[in-house]
Amino acid sequence: MESNLTRQEALALLKKYNKEPFHIQHALTVEGVMRWYANELGYGEDADFWATAGLLHDIDFELYPEEHCVKAPELLREGGASEEIVHAVCSHGYGLCCDVKPEHEMEKVLFAADELTGLIGAAALMRPSKSVMDMEASSVKKKFKDKKFAAGCSRDVIRQGAENLGWDLNDLFEKTILAMRSCEEQVQKEMA
Repeated sequence: MESNLTRQEALALLKKYNKEPFHIQHALTVEGVMRWYANELGYGEDADFWATAGLLHDIDFELYPEEHCVKAPELLREGGASEEIVHAVCSHGYGLCCDVKPEHEMEKVLFAADELTGLIGAAALMRPSKSVMDMEASSVKKKFKDKKFAAGCSRDVIRQGAENLGWDLNDLFEKTILAMRSCEEQVQKEMA
């Protein structure tokens, strides 16, 4: 799997279209989560590709929210991204804003983990530690059931993501918490 972009090029491309710290932090988190999943699921040789897809998945969201995953291919191609990255990025919006179906396991993980990192991140901010380091899946499950909490995080997408992977929700919660723990410190450093 090829992205055609170095990490620095991908980060510069992200920051060309995203200025809000929230969006950049989310992109860095999903990048780290995707790298962890690649290594965890036996795709270590493709970890850079998985991470790049995570970093760039919302490239068009800040400037073009109404054209999310529709404007992305143009921005990515202008930036030199491979067609594999374009497909991966667009597939995370399947059924919501585009018809590019997640096919590769990496795309299914991105689809499932993207929304969930938002929910887990919001839950972490409510904790005294403001961290995922001491968070358990049971806390996420409680927040998941509370539809008013982080209402912008689609529970249906998270459920569908787990189903696409053949995992139960608790597995997805536990793995994604571990993935977020693996990159929390690095994301905080980059945001500082």
